[in-house]
Amino acid sequence: MLPTMPMGGGGKNNKLLALYQGLSCEDQQTLMALAEFLKYRSTTRKKPEPQQLQLPGNSERPPRESVVAAIRRLSNCYPMLDKETLLHETSDLMSSHVLKGRAASDVIDDLEALFVTRYDEYRKKLEQD
Repeated sequence: MLPTMPMGGGGKNNKLLALYQGLSCEDQQTLMALAEFLKYRSTTRKKPEPQQLQLPGNSERPPRESVVAAIRRLSNCYPMLDKETLLHETSDLMSSHVLKGRAASDVIDDLEALFVTRYDEYRKKLEQD
């Protein structure tokens, strides 16, 4: 059975009810599942609350740091950055070290620069909002 329709909307509610009642039981269930999905999707797409600017943590680079340790350190220092947007670039830098033999210190320099650049973009975006 179609759940109670909200008050208001008159003609739309009547039309929706008539369409629903004209469907087979199986199609009614499908329509209900679709409606529930659309409701869920619309509640998850709401604009998020404005974020407060988060400052990066301060962690000095230890001597002889590995590339993996540097990625962990930088990720901990910059938790506000979206890891998915960094994934491709950090993977490329890691590959240049592991597969191409690039020096760890050079790769870590590039990783630090990457995180600083992404943080600056994050900060500018928040300042614009």
